[in-house]
Amino acid sequence: MKAAIALAAALALTGCATYQAPQLAAPTAILAPKPILGNTGKYMSPYTEDGTVAVWVEKGRSASAGSAIGGFLGAQAGQKMAEQIPFFGGIIGQAVGESTGRAVALKMVGGEEFIRANSDLSFNSVQDLAVYMYAKNSAHKDFAEALKLTQEIYPELKTAYYPAIYSASTLAAK
Repeated sequence: MKAAIALAAALALTGCATYQAPQLAAPTAILAPKPILGNTGKYMSPYTEDGTVAVWVEKGRSASAGSAIGGFLGAQAGQKMAEQIPFFGGIIGQAVGESTGRAVALKMVGGEEFIRANSDLSFNSVQDLAVYMYAKNSAHKDFAEALKLTQEIYPELKTAYYPAIYSASTLAAK
């Protein structure tokens, strides 16, 4: 019996050791979605048609700090709620933190109207925005900062970014 358990453990560990994380295709290997020329989409690109960062990104370089403050306030609210409502208080606090963080980030970049007025590329889905940014802009010197700011403006981009790129990578591999 002990030998069977040891064998099962060894096989499990071997399986874990040989597991490889999903590979992302190089940005140049991915077919970028076609952006909407103009600002009529739901998600504004942090880059302009000529590949430079949008004015709102330049203005919002300090937005991440403001968003962190909003997230901290939301976490504090969540902690207070968690004392009253176990489990759900933390979920509510996280949502409050994201909402507050987004509001602070938006204010620091000039608001949604300013973002829209200073964007010449947009997308109808956050997945298209993610894949386009990776395929077209990931070599830009300010990419990490632009991505972080865009994720503060569009919190859903935080969870959609890597799955969208992975999905585009698997299409590129075919």
